[in-house]
Amino acid sequence: MTPARFEPASGQKILDLGCGNRKKPNAVGMDSNPRTQADIVHSLEDAPWPLADSSFDFIYADNCIEHLDDVIGAMEEIHRILRPGGVAKIIVPYFRAHWAYNDPTHRRFFSVETFFHFDPSHPYRQLYPYSKADFKVEAIVFNETIRRGPFYEALARLANRWPTRYEQHLGHLFPLDELTFYLRALK
Repeated sequence: MTPARFEPASGQKILDLGCGNRKKPNAVGMDSNPRTQADIVHSLEDAPWPLADSSFDFIYADNCIEHLDDVIGAMEEIHRILRPGGVAKIIVPYFRAHWAYNDPTHRRFFSVETFFHFDPSHPYRQLYPYSKADFKVEAIVFNETIRRGPFYEALARLANRWPTRYEQHLGHLFPLDELTFYLRALK
């Protein structure tokens, strides 16, 4: 379930990256494919994106970041166009999921700790300052949009309570499917 505290409020400006033909209601859609519901046809690989600095309150990136060559560049663009305190909801395949690897267009894979590299309070960011984009990792949710039956729902509840422990001790035996990250833009 989506943590309610991260849903966009009424009147907030929303961007749906890689919207395809399932653009979020009341959102501006951006996609590289002109045959979609995109309001802006532009590749996420081509920075800068044709959007003003600090122009959105909430950004969805639902299963699109894993298709990019330059995830760090995309995160820097997301940070640039989010208002300070704005939220990015990023959904990606979990690196142990079979469909993370079966799609030949997937270029990147994600663990529970991937986006800590953008959180200045985390040791990863302090040791490896790859990016100038600063986000606070507010929440990590396994299988937020995927339902696979009672066993996997119980496993997801366990993984959501202890994500790193799940990944280190159970993820290789019972892999879940996707990760949703809620990232708050810091300035």
